[in-house]
Amino acid sequence: MKQLFILLLAGFANDAFSQSYDSIPQNKVVVFKDYRLDILARKEAELNAANYKKQIHSAQGYRLMVLNTSDKDYAFKVRAELLKKFPEQKPYMWYTNPYIRIKFGNFRTKEEADVYKKQISDMLGGATIYYLEEPIEVDPD
Repeated sequence: MKQLFILLLAGFANDAFSQSYDSIPQNKVVVFKDYRLDILARKEAELNAANYKKQIHSAQGYRLMVLNTSDKDYAFKVRAELLKKFPEQKPYMWYTNPYIRIKFGNFRTKEEADVYKKQISDMLGGATIYYLEEPIEVDPD
C-alpha cells in the first residue's frame, strides 16, 4: 500500500510541475534571454579594448647597443644618465655572466636612431655605439 501511495504521489508531482506544450508551436525553439547579458557583453568589450591599448605591441626596428661591461657601478651610472637625459626613450639593461649590457631606444628607422647615437657617443666620451636590428616596442596608437 505504501508503494502505491508513493507512485501516485510521484505521478501527481510530475503532472503538477510539468509545462504545457500547447502554447509552443511544433518544431520551434523559444529562448528567453536575460537583458543583463547585453550589459555584460558591452562591459566586456570595453574592458578588452582598454586592455588592448595597454598592451605592448612589437614591430621590427632598431635599438642602439650602448654598453657592454663587467663594471656594475659604471653600468648603473650610464643607465641613470640615459634615463635623465632621454626620458622619452627606454634603456634595456641585462646581465649575462660576466657582462652587463645596455641597449637603448625603440626606433623604427636608422635615421631616428642616428639622432641619439651621436649624443650618446659624446656623453660616453666618444664610445662606439652599434645598431641592433630587432623587435621593438611600438605604441598601439
